Amino acid sequence: MMFEDVFQEFLNYINFEKALSSNTVSAYKNDIETFFIFLKNQKKDVQSVKEDDIVDFFKILKNQNLASSTIYRKMVSIKVFFKFLKKEGFLKVDIGKYFDLPKIWQLIPDVLTSKEVGRLIDSIDTKDQIGVRDKAIIELIYATGVRVSEACNVKIVDVTDDYIKVKGKGNKERMVPIGKKAIEAIDYYLKNFRKENVSEYLFLSTKGKKISRIVVWNRIKFYAKKANILKSISPHTLRHCFATHLLENGADLRVIQQMLGHEDISTTDKYTHLNQERLKESFKNFHPRF
Repeated sequence: MMFEDVFQEFLNYINFEKALSSNTVSAYKNDIETFFIFLKNQKKDVQSVKEDDIVDFFKILKNQNLASSTIYRKMVSIKVFFKFLKKEGFLKVDIGKYFDLPKIWQLIPDVLTSKEVGRLIDSIDTKDQIGVRDKAIIELIYATGVRVSEACNVKIVDVTDDYIKVKGKGNKERMVPIGKKAIEAIDYYLKNFRKENVSEYLFLSTKGKKISRIVVWNRIKFYAKKANILKSISPHTLRHCFATHLLENGADLRVIQQMLGHEDISTTDKYTHLNQERLKESFKNFHPRF
């Protein structure tokens, strides 16, 4: 089977079987074709792709000053395509594993500094119910690293003074420690703006229903703009920040893995790249023989 035929099969697969929107299919097509052009310039074909080729490709994207969200989307598109090639027997090697390397992730995420997180939270006007709710949600995600879907599904009974009970992927429950500031924000929200017996869920929309991921996403975008944070951020960015800031301050990777709800330590390992510059600076500043 010719490669062009396999590519068309992939587009048919995401279009008809996965029922992705035409805009999404078009984005996948453009992202993958960008990678093909890169390979052609390197005089390589898709079956000879190595780890260094993937790294070089993303370095080029980073040097083009593309938004991290755009680079991340391209990574997902190409990774999904390679998985399809492996599944269909066109490739014998699982090239998709190269995309999980820390040196790839070094080129992608927009992680906020702790000061930027502070600016984001300080930009929230807590004079009304929406602002108080939003502050509690953002404090919770940053304090615990929970996924936005997990935050939306937290129930009032799941929160104690020390932990929250989270139901993650595959309905697996985990207990995650929660910080003082997040608890204070949640308590203030419950005591001042939540009526009793309205809903078992902690965070509600203005209509009294369980809050949606889209609402949380939009509110975080709103506050980022208000705080003049130019980085492209989302609820998942706060999850990145949670893991990165813990790691930078000496937390054990296995502990972070447990709190994030990652089954495989290699998934958590992508965060280790983020503190390399900080380690380098510490070495320069404190090692007596530098």
